[in-house]
Amino acid sequence: MNSLDKIKKIAINTIQEEARTISQLVDYIDDDFAKVVELILESKGRVIVTGIGKSANIANKIVATLNSTGTPSMFMHAADAIHGDLGMMMPDDIIICISKSGNTPEIKVLAPLIKNMGNVLVGMVAGLDSFLAKQSDYVLKAVVDKEACPNNLAPTNSTTAQLVIGDALAVSLLESRQFSSQDFARYHPGGALGKKLYLRVSDLVAKQTAPHVKLDDDIRSVILEISSKRMGAAAVIDGEHKLLGIITDGDLRRMMQQYEDMKPLKARDIMSVSPKTIVEGELAINAFHLMEQNSITQLVVCEGEKYIGLVHLHDILKEGIV
Repeated sequence: MNSLDKIKKIAINTIQEEARTISQLVDYIDDDFAKVVELILESKGRVIVTGIGKSANIANKIVATLNSTGTPSMFMHAADAIHGDLGMMMPDDIIICISKSGNTPEIKVLAPLIKNMGNVLVGMVAGLDSFLAKQSDYVLKAVVDKEACPNNLAPTNSTTAQLVIGDALAVSLLESRQFSSQDFARYHPGGALGKKLYLRVSDLVAKQTAPHVKLDDDIRSVILEISSKRMGAAAVIDGEHKLLGIITDGDLRRMMQQYEDMKPLKARDIMSVSPKTIVEGELAINAFHLMEQNSITQLVVCEGEKYIGLVHLHDILKEGIV
């Protein structure tokens, strides 16, 4: 076996080993897990997640996931907690303490302090007979039998298990709260994810430059309107801005192939009727999907029968949501 094949085999074995560990976690989702979800749902306080070492890194990620899905949370490093950071805890806060062994020196000091303050202590631990498990009011069982590391030392399976239990907790809370995509958007206003959830057609359509022509406008007027507005199309409307059709670059090319003498032609002669339309309040990502489904690059924006403007594929792509 050459070196490349050996490396690939190690990577595959690692993934398979962690997948095996994760699949076994379903056996440890018990009443304690469900009670912790109910407790958090009913709580007036926050969830404070603590740990040390690699477990602290996982705690940080779980806090981020909880916060983004509607559960107010804070991270507290276990070492800092016993040197003053316990002051961040409020009486109604629920404390989740993460540790593989449940027997580290910091955890042995911290767990009784949390209990003495009267807060609910939830242990997320692999060692079910550990100090942390015995001190906890509830136990989230992130059980692993070994690490993926060949020396059974580097946290691999154990941190993956903690992460998965944290995700299971967050999703259980999310679904129990009926946390919607609109709720999610409120917590993710920035970046591509946020824009998918809140950016609307009305944010993109330029009403003041909405390209349009009338039924009896000549071809020269049509070409000038499409060229000057740079949208690749112009809507055909009546005097009350009612949408009658659309003329695209493609319609102009087909006209040139079909007619030798274009001077007598009017907009009505080359327009496409029943263009694809969308309302201003629709999400921009849905406009993109509609364009994709119909292999077009622009949509007519309307309110009822009234023409508002055009939204172009390039407008959406510039926003970076796809």
